[in-house]
Amino acid sequence: MAQLRQDAEKFNALNAKVVVVGPENKRAFKRYWAEKMMPFIGLPDPTYGVLKLFGQEVNIFKFGRMPAQAVIDKAGVVRYVHYGNSMSDIPPNEDLLEILAELG
Repeated sequence: MAQLRQDAEKFNALNAKVVVVGPENKRAFKRYWAEKMMPFIGLPDPTYGVLKLFGQEVNIFKFGRMPAQAVIDKAGVVRYVHYGNSMSDIPPNEDLLEILAELG
């Protein structure tokens, strides 16, 4: 999330909507978003409904959900997806921004 936040303006300039999906409940998500003044949408997913739809991995030996990033176009077509193997396996924002720029 922090990585995405660094380039929030660049994502906005490309008319991209960043949505962060997390395992916390609605109340915890709302509190965190308010405290940190997050510049994008937060979607609580405590029952793993969204996680299951996108095939995101949960690994209890690695402390829960593995990171996943997806770029979905305006028609709802997934144009890019990356499933991380650890919390440090996250593509750089430049990769996502390049894909978004190509989609126009």
